Amino acid sequence: MSPDSNNILVVDDNPDNLRLLSAMLSEQGYKVRKALNGKTALNTICQVPPDLILLDITMPSMNGYEVCQKLKEDVQTKDIPIIFISALDDVLDKVKAFEVGGVDYITKPFQAEEVMARIENQLIIQRQKKQLQQEIEEREKTERTLRVYLHAVSHDLRNPVIGFSLILKNFLKQKKESLEISRKVIEQMSISCDRQLNLINSLVESQQVEMEAINLDTKSLNLAQFSQQLATEWQPMLNEKNAILSLDIAENLPLVQADSDRLWRVMENLMANALKHNEFGVQLTLKADIIGAEEQNLEPQKIRCSLMDDGVGIDPKLAETLFERYHRGDRAKQTLGLGLGLYICRKIIEAHSGEIGVIAAPGRGAEFWFTLPISYG
Repeated sequence: MSPDSNNILVVDDNPDNLRLLSAMLSEQGYKVRKALNGKTALNTICQVPPDLILLDITMPSMNGYEVCQKLKEDVQTKDIPIIFISALDDVLDKVKAFEVGGVDYITKPFQAEEVMARIENQLIIQRQKKQLQQEIEEREKTERTLRVYLHAVSHDLRNPVIGFSLILKNFLKQKKESLEISRKVIEQMSISCDRQLNLINSLVESQQVEMEAINLDTKSLNLAQFSQQLATEWQPMLNEKNAILSLDIAENLPLVQADSDRLWRVMENLMANALKHNEFGVQLTLKADIIGAEEQNLEPQKIRCSLMDDGVGIDPKLAETLFERYHRGDRAKQTLGLGLGLYICRKIIEAHSGEIGVIAAPGRGAEFWFTLPISYG
C-alpha cells in the first residue's frame, strides 16, 4: 500500500505544529487533514474516517485523552490507530495515553524521521490486521461451506441408502438359501444407485456445495409420474414407520420446468422430516395444483406442490425461521434436525424461481409447500 493511499488526520490546537506536520507528511505522499480542536476532529472523523490519527493531548475544551476515549467507544472508529504527540514527558502521561487506546506516543519536540518511522510502523500493523481479518473471514466461509457439504453427504445420501438397505434386509429375512429378486426390484435398486451417484457428482462441484449459485439442469417434468416413482422408492421407509402416503396429483396436470435430481432432494428432505418427527402411523399426502390461473393475472402460471401430514405439527413462531441456514427448533417439543436440510430445500426452490414455506399449527399436522414454474416448451 503506497503512502498516497493513506489519509492521516493531525489534531493540534497549535497552528504552527499543524503546518509543520502537514508539510512533513505531504512531502512523503500522505493525504493530510487538519483539526484545531477535539470537537472538529470528531466531526471530521465521523464524515471520513482516516487511516491514522496524530493527536495532541493538551487542548482546550476537550483534550486528547477524551477524544481518544470517544473514538474507542464507537464501533465505527475504534480500530483507527492513534499516535499521541505531546510535550508532556511524564511516565504517567504516557501510561494514560496507552490506557485510553493509543498505539504510540511521541514527545515534542519531535524529529521528522522518528515521526515518519512510527507512522509507517502503525500503518504496516494496520494493514497486517486487515489482512489477517480477511483471512479469518475466508476461513470461516470455507468452514461454513464444508459444513454444508458434510451435511449434504450425511443427510441427503442417508435417505436413499436407508431405502436400499431395507430392501436388501427384507430379502435376507427369507429362509431360502437361493433368493429370487424380481426385475422391478432390481430396477428400483439401480435407480437408487444412480440417484446417489448423481448426488455425489453434484456435491463435488464447489459452486453447488456453496449453495449460493445453484446450476440447474431443468427439463419438462411430469409431476404425477415423478411422485409415483418417489412413492415407490420410499415405500420401505414408509413401511418402517407404518406410514401411508397418498398422492393427489392429476395425470393431466401441466408439466413443470424443473431439475429432477434437485427436486428429488427437496422431496426427500420433506419426506424424511415428516417421518422422523412424527409418531408411527402418520398419514402423508402429496398434492399439486395450478395457481395464478386468472385471466388478468400477468404473472406466469405455476404449480403449487405440498406435502401434508396429520402429525404433531409445528409452532407457528418457529415456522418463520425453519428455512434459515443452521436453524434448529422444536416441533411439538421434539428436537428437529433442521440445521441445513430445509435451508438447502429453499435454495433449490429459489433457484427454480419458486417459493417455499410451511403452514403450521401445534397438534394439527403440518403442510410444507413450494411452487415450480410451468413448462411451456
